[in-house]
Amino acid sequence: MNYTFTLPENYLEDSPKKDLVLPEGANGVVLHCCCAPCSIGQVQCLLVNHIKPLMFFYNPNIYPEDEYIKRRDEWICLCKQVGLEYIIGDYNHQEYLDSVRGLEDEPERGNRCLMCFKHRLLVTAQIAKQRNINLFATTLCTSRWKSKKQVDAAGFYAQEKTRIKYWDQDWRKEGLVERRYQLVKEIDFYNQQYCGCEFSINKDSYRK
Repeated sequence: MNYTFTLPENYLEDSPKKDLVLPEGANGVVLHCCCAPCSIGQVQCLLVNHIKPLMFFYNPNIYPEDEYIKRRDEWICLCKQVGLEYIIGDYNHQEYLDSVRGLEDEPERGNRCLMCFKHRLLVTAQIAKQRNINLFATTLCTSRWKSKKQVDAAGFYAQEKTRIKYWDQDWRKEGLVERRYQLVKEIDFYNQQYCGCEFSINKDSYRK
């Protein structure tokens, strides 16, 4: 599926946060991305502050496969429009199911989500290590569906396992979440109504 959209003319200038710097000693950053809507404001902030992330799409949790393809292809279009290098991870949904086995009935923001984040961010940190980049971050913290505390716990777990630093910047503060929603509406991104996995579809525990 091909997605085409046009970014605002001032996209590379108009982030509300213009004082972002990489953590001391960082030689770059691998950015784990879950979709284009969650990436759009964070990527803008990075680029406005002259930080070019290596983009990484690794989301084997997304179900069904056609939903995965929609999110992936829209995200690829974003990467191309801003001229960023990107990597697509394997889509092995069974591997995701194996990683959360026994936790299928957990509520949203429960232990199933934590295990999902740990798996995806560990793979992200491993990619960073392979590319000799000593920092990684994720767009998961920009989503209304997610607990930042839980995402950070998974990030630090991956950091401990790989010795690649997790960047725990709060990507919701200083006007960034408002800018995210403004851009999503202006660009008219595909609007997902659930986090991604089959267990999150039609859950009434979402906090909108």
